[in-house]
Amino acid sequence: MPQYSVAIIGTGKAHRSDGATGYGTAHWHAQGYLATPGCTLVACADIVPENARAFAEMYNIPRVYVDYREMLSKEQPDIVSVCTWPQLHARMVVDCAKAGAKAVHCEKPMAPTFGEARLMKDTCEKTGTQLTFNHQRRFEERFIFARDMIKEGAVGQLRRLEGSWGNMLDVGTHWIDLLNFYNDDTPADWVIGQVYRAGDQKAFGVDVESQALCYFHYANDVYGLLLMGQGHSIGAEHRILGSEGVIEVDWPRVRIRTKGDASWQVFDKGATEGSVTRGIQDIVSSLSSGKESALSARKAFAATEVIFATYESSRRRGRVELPLTIDDNPLHSMIANSQIG
Repeated sequence: MPQYSVAIIGTGKAHRSDGATGYGTAHWHAQGYLATPGCTLVACADIVPENARAFAEMYNIPRVYVDYREMLSKEQPDIVSVCTWPQLHARMVVDCAKAGAKAVHCEKPMAPTFGEARLMKDTCEKTGTQLTFNHQRRFEERFIFARDMIKEGAVGQLRRLEGSWGNMLDVGTHWIDLLNFYNDDTPADWVIGQVYRAGDQKAFGVDVESQALCYFHYANDVYGLLLMGQGHSIGAEHRILGSEGVIEVDWPRVRIRTKGDASWQVFDKGATEGSVTRGIQDIVSSLSSGKESALSARKAFAATEVIFATYESSRRRGRVELPLTIDDNPLHSMIANSQIG
């Protein structure tokens, strides 16, 4: 069995601990590596030394750094998890790839701009670094169950995928990734959308919208629809419409109704624990086998493209054909130019 040294950038504080500003995702990553044979945590880095020391003590990590670049240079880790806020992802992922890391597993969303997302993907392709993003919901039971029902033809030919939740950038990246997951990661080829912003909404320090509407088309003639933000509910997390029926995913259940059914068939699929660990086990397996990870940069980039194409559609006031060629964040441009709140 291959042996891999692992380092973590951005330990932060544990979720809901005093002074915590995030979800403590580095802790989930550490627990994932500890549960994965062949992985050894060798170092961690955080700009707040006491956070890094507490994290290292909790997970028996032998060395602690304040400067992640020093850690990369001295430790030469095989795998690096980047658990910082999205504004720092691009520079850190690129530094890891150039330092010789075999794999980088980064938190989502990819980045605040589309150009940064593309830079990470392109750099890692050039250096031969396996780049993945923590869209761990692909490993949650209810979403796998729904995907399997689609594959088994339970609702006939797939027609449309719908979802609703919070903002596009942070939580929308999960939902678009899952709609892609249901549709066998078929690429989208156009997007039309609109966004509205009132107030100072942010996700991990990045400006986001208050409401968004996103309608898009896949190359296999399936449609996607997202209603995000205030007043977003469609009555479920996801709705999957086929030629012969409907599937609704709404934690903790999945329900299905097909032509001729008098009522819904309901399945309890509430378990969500361990999805980050299963994701990490997948990326380590992919690194060993050379097969594409379920959490690959290619798949994350596809979801990210729909997000930024939605913003670009709002800026252009028209449909956006893919692939998307912009580098900026159109929402931020509209905010700066007082075109949106």
